Amino acid sequence: MTPQSSLAEALERKRPPMGGFSLTALRLEVRRLLRNPRTMILAIAMPVIFFQAFGRNSAYVHQSAGRGNVTAFAMISVALFGAVFATATGGAMVSIERTLGWSRQLRVTPLSPTAYIAIKMLTSLSLAAGAVGAVYLFGAATGSASMPADLWIITGVCVWIGSLLFSALGLFIGYLLPSENVTQIISVLLMVCSFAGGLFIPVSHFPHTYATLAKFTPLYGLNELVHYPLVGGRFEWVWALNLAVWLGVFVLGAVWQFRRDTARV
Repeated sequence: MTPQSSLAEALERKRPPMGGFSLTALRLEVRRLLRNPRTMILAIAMPVIFFQAFGRNSAYVHQSAGRGNVTAFAMISVALFGAVFATATGGAMVSIERTLGWSRQLRVTPLSPTAYIAIKMLTSLSLAAGAVGAVYLFGAATGSASMPADLWIITGVCVWIGSLLFSALGLFIGYLLPSENVTQIISVLLMVCSFAGGLFIPVSHFPHTYATLAKFTPLYGLNELVHYPLVGGRFEWVWALNLAVWLGVFVLGAVWQFRRDTARV
């Protein structure tokens, strides 16, 4: 047995479980993110401003939408946009770490790419929680959004958890592009995905050709799933399939870029 093979076997035996994922690492990442006041204010204030500007039309209060009113429908849409923007930008902050050389330091640790991506995705949920909570609290405080009490919890949790999809996209973009371009690119991508996925205008109002194309866009499945508890109707498994496929694509892309970035000399 050569010294090199002995060293490789020793390192293999010392590899931590779950690829190095730990709650301690997750807690440290969350604390570091929450110490960025500009990011927190943007994640919380922007969705509330959007809801005030576009979701609180006086006519919406008296128009029904499933088990609630149109204002509640709009509130869910705005909360989803705020959550995916928060998770995407939170994930893309990895571009700053790349600039500082932090990603190269990870080469000497046993942390696996999958574990690192998982920690980053879960960390971005703290921003999404702020976005969703701010919009829902504003909707409740103003009394404009109306739906059963259980739906406030169900839809809020669905929006919050579902926003993980765009955390993976943010990580992928963060590793792909330099830090000075990330925010602009993500903003444009999210606006395109939001319109194409029916977040601002329901897909049912699209012309037939565009409605068909919308089903293949990243935000379509998530948008339909988070509104389903409110509007009801027939559940379509293509929504869940759309969400699962795009989540897989973004996670694999983020892992690929992480490996590529840390392999550079």
